[in-house]
Amino acid sequence: MGSRILTMKRQAAELGRIRTGYSRPNKDPKKRNIPVRSRTFVLTSHSRDYVAAAAELLGGDVEEWTPQNSKVAQYRVITKASELRAILPAGDPLSQSYEMWSGGGCSRRCDGETEQKTKQPCICLARYGEDWHLRPADQVCRPTSRINVMLPDLPDLGVWRLETKSYYAADAMAGGLDIVLAATEGKSMMPVRMWIEQRTAVRDGETKNFPVVMVVPSLPKLRHALSGPLSTAAALDPGTLADRPAIAPAPRSAPPMEHGLSQDSTEADYLAAARKCSTPTEVQTVWRLANHFGRVARDGTDTLSLGLKQVAEDLAAGINTTTGEVEPDADGAYPAEVVDDEPPGEYPGGAA
Repeated sequence: MGSRILTMKRQAAELGRIRTGYSRPNKDPKKRNIPVRSRTFVLTSHSRDYVAAAAELLGGDVEEWTPQNSKVAQYRVITKASELRAILPAGDPLSQSYEMWSGGGCSRRCDGETEQKTKQPCICLARYGEDWHLRPADQVCRPTSRINVMLPDLPDLGVWRLETKSYYAADAMAGGLDIVLAATEGKSMMPVRMWIEQRTAVRDGETKNFPVVMVVPSLPKLRHALSGPLSTAAALDPGTLADRPAIAPAPRSAPPMEHGLSQDSTEADYLAAARKCSTPTEVQTVWRLANHFGRVARDGTDTLSLGLKQVAEDLAAGINTTTGEVEPDADGAYPAEVVDDEPPGEYPGGAA
């Protein structure tokens, strides 16, 4: 059996990038290329074969292209597709951070609280306050989201990386993905639908238009996305899930059978078992058994829960739950007794 370096990331090969924009040459060759927002997806790769396959599937023409600030030529296709069908790999395929880039690379990377390179509190927040994200992009970090997806109708096994610096897309992508991960526990792939949605926002009286990439599960019914891990076959062909029955919740595993309690035990049986306990923790075990058999309410407002709670409190106070007498502690000392002040004349035996 093979072995692995435990500290090394086991990442799938990156076949290319999915983009929502491109650049066209500036008439002045001394100036930067002009960025253009695209209403359709743009796929780029070092491999012409991958881009050619994407062009055949999604439309568009293959062209040689050199990214800004790079001398290495790649290939790209400005597709005719504003929607893609993809598959999220198992695990957490989303990476997010606030980043600032310069000619020397990434100068800041922050999780919203701590700047990771300097270990200082968020620099943008400290300098500009709560509304720092509204400032120009050359002054503050930008929310950067990277998500790896597989395009099942293109060649080879690997991932395509989608990167967006949209504040709104970051929130929407994280929220939707976290729901899926909570359902699948990151143990399976998930088919998704991705599209470019045009949004409008009004800031300081000025209307701004911007694209947001939406990523949502692509399944016949919502319950299919929330009913646990999917098989690889189902992720590749979600249509097979159309007749899949709703998955019933897994039965709760029973706590160890202690104290002779069972499904047929009565409330009195549970209280009697609790009074034989020597610690509050043991009483909690009795409550868990009652909960497993559906004898108590989750919010603890039923009579049995209240009774067990009282037994636990008595044990914590050193009271013998069978006799009602106060027990000494391990050192033989009794807890101090606290009595309320009584008005003069009402003490036993007459006035003080």
